[in-house]
Amino acid sequence: MSIGVLARGLPFPAPAVARALPFAVFIGLMATEPWLAAQLTGVIDPRWLYGIRAALVAGLMFVFWPSIMELNAARRPSIREVGLALAAGLFVLAVWLLLDSGIFVLGQSGVGFDPRTADGSIDWSLALMRLAGAALVVPLMEELFWRSLVMRWLEDADFLTVNPVRVGLRAVLLSSIVFGLEHSQWAAGMLAGLVYGWLYVRSGNLWVPVAAHAVTNAGLGIWVLATGAWYFW
Repeated sequence: MSIGVLARGLPFPAPAVARALPFAVFIGLMATEPWLAAQLTGVIDPRWLYGIRAALVAGLMFVFWPSIMELNAARRPSIREVGLALAAGLFVLAVWLLLDSGIFVLGQSGVGFDPRTADGSIDWSLALMRLAGAALVVPLMEELFWRSLVMRWLEDADFLTVNPVRVGLRAVLLSSIVFGLEHSQWAAGMLAGLVYGWLYVRSGNLWVPVAAHAVTNAGLGIWVLATGAWYFW
């Protein structure tokens, strides 16, 4: 099935749909997850709904992949860019762990995703599912939407013509602010958006912020599993 068929009848150009629909599906399913969990009581452990959500989004990105040239036709990041992505991802991780309370959090921290069984031991199938979704699916999905689409669109509505190295400060700042507000840890989220946006502008290669984002999310997942700070999930 082509992207044109999927996008037919929608009030957005097909390239925007390819970058926005996976994110919209992920957020929409997250918003309806409490209702879905209630409907599926006794049928499925509601924690597996995260894996279903991540798998659906991964499937959408697979369908759209041929049209996402900034990823499938991008050059391989250099060793220096890989090192920069690693350092940036670890920096964002440190900030995320520090700015986790008080005025730096919108609302109250919930219980998060807790993969433990009734006896307190970790169900590793659930834990690894959650870690894989956060470290592999979410970075691709969010960087496609926030950096490839939104940040470049703020520079020019014809975003496919925008070379990321030419994106100005205004577009980076605005996209980072909204990206931050998507997260309960708004301050850490805004700083993360600035870092990932800067990486895209500096390198011109979307794989660099994707890699940094993956390092952050993977590191956070390892921290959560090591410390039991489930509220980060």
